[in-house]
Amino acid sequence: MLAALDRSLISELPLFTGLAGNALDRILEPATSIRCAAGDAVFEQGEPATRFFVLLHGRLRVTQITGEGQQVVVRIINPGDLFGMAKALNRDDYPGTAMAVVDTTALAWPMEFWDDLLLAHSRLALNATQAIGLRLEDAHVRVREFATEEVERRVAHAVLRLAAQAGRAAPEGIRIDFPISKQDIASMTATTMYTVSRVLSAWQRAGLVDVGRQQLVVCDAHRLMMIGDGHERGLL
Repeated sequence: MLAALDRSLISELPLFTGLAGNALDRILEPATSIRCAAGDAVFEQGEPATRFFVLLHGRLRVTQITGEGQQVVVRIINPGDLFGMAKALNRDDYPGTAMAVVDTTALAWPMEFWDDLLLAHSRLALNATQAIGLRLEDAHVRVREFATEEVERRVAHAVLRLAAQAGRAAPEGIRIDFPISKQDIASMTATTMYTVSRVLSAWQRAGLVDVGRQQLVVCDAHRLMMIGDGHERGLL
């Protein structure tokens, strides 16, 4: 199944940077390619963690259900991201649900290969460690934002992160290239959909964003950055 994939593109993904061709072949040997249609779950929260993955194409939304029954968006998985590596967290189950936002292709390895691959390929282990470190850093930044920033600044930072990770140039600005809802942004910023709607409406009137049905375009990234960093007063 992997024969149809362009290995030159795979070799450029962050997880495989610096690996020689023969090492990459050995790493890819136990992998399979999976495809998920928009709305399909790659795995669900609490399900036994039998595989880990690298996203090739598409986007995934990772959610968790809290003890109070609230669904929270914990991250967006972008092409090149390593995900589902529960073993690295000393878990036997997946801590969240990974749902395809658009049609998605990923590489999947049986979880029992995690230790063997990292032990056999020091460069792979280094790349995986860096990927996990970046994810922890992002989580720490978000916790700090929740604890110290007012809601409009949190929303600004969330929208700018989405634009940086999944933005493409459009005539009116930077279009986030997958469906994103106000509820998604609310879950990312520990606020309510009503509050996010108020913030985005104010920004749209001021020309900072263009909001459609599950679509978002950043029209003035500089002003959003100024609001997010507290250098410009918010619009609410």
